[in-house]
Amino acid sequence: MITMFQYNWMIREEWFELCKQMPTEELLRNRIGGVGSILYTLFHISDVEYSWIRGIQGKPDIQVQYKNDMTLQHVKELSDRWLHETKAFLQTWSDDFDRDIVTVPWSEERYTKGEILRHVIAHEIHHMGQLSVWVREMGINPISANVIGRGLFQDVK
Repeated sequence: MITMFQYNWMIREEWFELCKQMPTEELLRNRIGGVGSILYTLFHISDVEYSWIRGIQGKPDIQVQYKNDMTLQHVKELSDRWLHETKAFLQTWSDDFDRDIVTVPWSEERYTKGEILRHVIAHEIHHMGQLSVWVREMGINPISANVIGRGLFQDVK
């Protein structure tokens, strides 16, 4: 499962690099479908991942409000900072935790830690698909979503 997080982070990094080539007005333009703009989508992906990971750990959710003056660099810095904490947590992960029940402050439901992690993985992949549609509409080739050929499974026997 951690390999799929690594996949998502690799793809996210490639999206940040691609977005550096786009005009700011295209990053901020409100799009049909999804959560809004390209920049807000990148923020949302990182924010949701960080919130759920903190929720699994029983830590309080840190609310960072997306502001209209956010830049690609600022969103990337937030993503990198949150990623550091997420990686540290996932290094302690054991499949024995998969069925542990947790609650989070923003929901009255109970979830297993395993279903939360899988939700976070699928959530990012879903939004990356939306980004792909939006940049194609701009005449830009999107980041490849291929898992194959990225070297993620070289240690698997």
